[in-house]
Amino acid sequence: MILLDASVLIGHFEPADAHHAHATALLAGHLTDSFAASVITLAEVYTGAARSRQGQRLNELLEELGVEELDLPAGAALRLGELRAATRLKMPDCCVLYTAERHGAAIATFDDTLAARAGDIGISVVDGGHR
Repeated sequence: MILLDASVLIGHFEPADAHHAHATALLAGHLTDSFAASVITLAEVYTGAARSRQGQRLNELLEELGVEELDLPAGAALRLGELRAATRLKMPDCCVLYTAERHGAAIATFDDTLAARAGDIGISVVDGGHR
C-alpha cells in the first residue's frame, strides 16, 4: 500500500501544479500497488475542490484511482502528539506518518521535510523522481 500525501494528489489532479507531471508519473508507475490517504489528507485535497465546486468530480477521480480513505481511530491522539513533538511537523503531516505506521504503508510525497522525517522513523518513501 502507498499512502498518498496531499502534494501528490493535488499535483496529479491539477494540471497547472508544478508537480503535475511527476505526480502522474509516480502514480502510473505504481498502478499494481494499492493507494490510500488519511481522512485528514483527503480533507486537505477536497478544500480546493470545494472552493471551485468540484467536490463531486474529485470524488469520482479518487474512486477511479482507487484511493482508499483511512480513518484516524480513537486512541490515536497520544501517538499523534508524540509524532508532532518528535518531528516538529504540522498535524496533517503527522497524520500521514501515523497512518503509514498503522498500516505498514510507504508514503508518496513531494514534501522534502515530510519525506526526511518519515525516513527518520523507518517509514519508506516512494521516490517520485521530482528532485
